Amino acid sequence: MENLRLPFGEWIEAILDFIGDVFGWLFDAIANVLAVVYDGLDWVLTTPPFWVIILLLGALAWWIKGWKLAVGTVAGLLFIVLVDQWESAMDTLALVLVASAIAIAISIPVGIWAARNATVSRIVRPVLDFLQTMPAFVYLIPAIIFFGVGVVPGIIATILFALAPGVRLTELGIRGVDSEVVEAGQAFGATRGRILRQIQLPLALPSIMAGINQVIMLSLSMVVIAGIVGAPGLGQEIVRAIGRINVGLGAEAGLSIVILAIMLDRMTSALADKGGARAKRRKASPKDTQASTASAQPAGAQA
Repeated sequence: MENLRLPFGEWIEAILDFIGDVFGWLFDAIANVLAVVYDGLDWVLTTPPFWVIILLLGALAWWIKGWKLAVGTVAGLLFIVLVDQWESAMDTLALVLVASAIAIAISIPVGIWAARNATVSRIVRPVLDFLQTMPAFVYLIPAIIFFGVGVVPGIIATILFALAPGVRLTELGIRGVDSEVVEAGQAFGATRGRILRQIQLPLALPSIMAGINQVIMLSLSMVVIAGIVGAPGLGQEIVRAIGRINVGLGAEAGLSIVILAIMLDRMTSALADKGGARAKRRKASPKDTQASTASAQPAGAQA
């Protein structure tokens, strides 16, 4: 029994080496694109004076929710400035926005596809279970192998870590749309695409926005782990604080992450509440459903 061992690790290593050799050019291209996108967004956030970014984010918070969220956003960002973590915070915000945008762009279409196709749903579900149960540090292994160190493997690991809730909640929202409303659209002659755009997506918007919120929060929770592989930002500051046993630096960087998390959570939650209110009004008004579906009725049928 002592000599009985399954060389699973060696198999995985051989597979990863093969993938790296065959698709190395593709990984290099992806790394270059992600680096350019990240550098561009980071330049936008770090080049202007800090007060310009604070005013813009405060105005955005005011528009989304009101003056209370705006005041909280401005106060939190000013604290980050006062503890000299502004540049690191903007590096982190750029990483989170890039990773979240890509994860959302992948998760929403996959969630819609899974909701409309039972076979796809059965295939996607175990993949999502695998992604959600995998320890966060494990995501760094293939990311480092294929993309080296720096911000790009941090973005890739963050995307993989944050992907699952966006897919699940999008599928849940689409499947949760009242079948009678969908049947009303079909009775008016609406195509599957129009039913999706004008009925299912608007009514599923609260669930989809909740998924987007979770994607952003999980992306932000990965910044410290991303800092281990050299991704710039507050995560790298915390890694440096751990290495030096610098409690003060760790507290400043950690609280800055908390402030960013609260700011992004409140903004996305407010957007979800707005979407939910519109969906309730739409669902409560039969005229809205009839107007949306009647526009899809063929001209001959209307005559």
